[in-house]
Amino acid sequence: HLSYVWDTAKEYGLDPYFVAAVVYAESEFDPEAVSSKGAVGLMQIMPDTGEWIAGHMKIKNYSRETLKDPETNLRMGCWYLSYLSDRYDGRARLMLCAYNAGPGTVDRWLNDPAYTADGKTLRSIPFDETRQYVDKVNSADEQYEKLYPPERALGDQAHP
Repeated sequence: HLSYVWDTAKEYGLDPYFVAAVVYAESEFDPEAVSSKGAVGLMQIMPDTGEWIAGHMKIKNYSRETLKDPETNLRMGCWYLSYLSDRYDGRARLMLCAYNAGPGTVDRWLNDPAYTADGKTLRSIPFDETRQYVDKVNSADEQYEKLYPPERALGDQAHP
C-alpha cells in the first residue's frame, strides 16, 4: 500500500510521509482494520464521516462497504486531510486533532481560552487519546523522514 499512499498523498497536495504516518497510527497499514468505535480501513474512517466525504467527492452508491476498499479509503482519507489542512491553514497538529477528535471539538478548543491564547494554536490537547494520537503520528512521521529523506517532497508542512 505504500506506493499508493505516496501517489495519493501527492495527488491531494499532502506530504506522503505525513499520510503514511496517519495510516500507520490509524491501522498499521491493515486495510481490514475496524476499530471498537466502528472506524473502517487503512485510514479508519467513521461511516458517517465517510458519507459526508463521499458526498463532497461525488462518490456514488456510498455505503460502509465502500470504506473497506483500500484505495477508496485512502483517497477519502487524503481528501479529508486536505480539507482539514485548508480549514486549519496547514497546521498539522490541528489537522491531526481534528482527524482524531473531530473538527467541531477542535473548534471548541480553539474558542476556549483555557486551551488557546490566540484562537489558532492549542496550548494543550485536552483529550488523552488525541494527545497520544498526535504524538504517535509525529513519531512515525519523523521515523519515515529519517528512513527515506530524499523522498520528502513538500517540506515541513502537511499541505502547501
